[in-house]
Amino acid sequence: MVASATTPFSVLIREASRQQHTEAEGSAFMGALLGGRLGVDAYRRYTEQLWFVYRALEDGAEGLAGDPVAGPFLRPELARTASLERDLTHLHGGEGWRGSLVPLPATAAYAGRVARLVREWPGGYVAHHYTRYLGDLSGGQIIRGKAEKAWGFARKGDGVRFYVFEGIDNPAAFKREYRAALDAVPVDDLEKQRIAEECRRAFALNTAVFRELGEEFPLSA
Repeated sequence: MVASATTPFSVLIREASRQQHTEAEGSAFMGALLGGRLGVDAYRRYTEQLWFVYRALEDGAEGLAGDPVAGPFLRPELARTASLERDLTHLHGGEGWRGSLVPLPATAAYAGRVARLVREWPGGYVAHHYTRYLGDLSGGQIIRGKAEKAWGFARKGDGVRFYVFEGIDNPAAFKREYRAALDAVPVDDLEKQRIAEECRRAFALNTAVFRELGEEFPLSA
């Protein structure tokens, strides 16, 4: 889709990344995880990878608070790092996990890209912010329900707190506000195309993480 004055940016960015979004959702690893064919160790490993990505998204992001492009999206109720750390403490049975986690190569590349954009390109940061947080508010809720059922986590409790946005009472309304903020981003059409391309890259990076997780947790024939 080509950016134009009549195409809302929220529509442009969604349509531009539709194929990559579908590929990420259809990954073999995620299908197996949500289908109950993998154990809690696979879920724990996936949660570990998220921790690296969200640290990159949130560490240092306060420096973008005054930026006209990225600033409007930095909402404290979206922050996930503390919730991920609580989940990981539960999944590891204590606090000792912090010094032992190693990211998958794909995760390191993903987090490294995000960390670079925090420093260098607010528009690119918005692409990753949109890809992650709106996904958490949507499909992430399916993951939470499946995890609670498969591994016995308390409803919205430790182990799945990453998916619980306690500061957002109405997710549907919040997502509408977020999309309105996208539509109001003060950039020209060329920059919108660049951001949309980075959104596609974000999904591709996420898919690469799923691929490596699938290699680490192969399904038996």
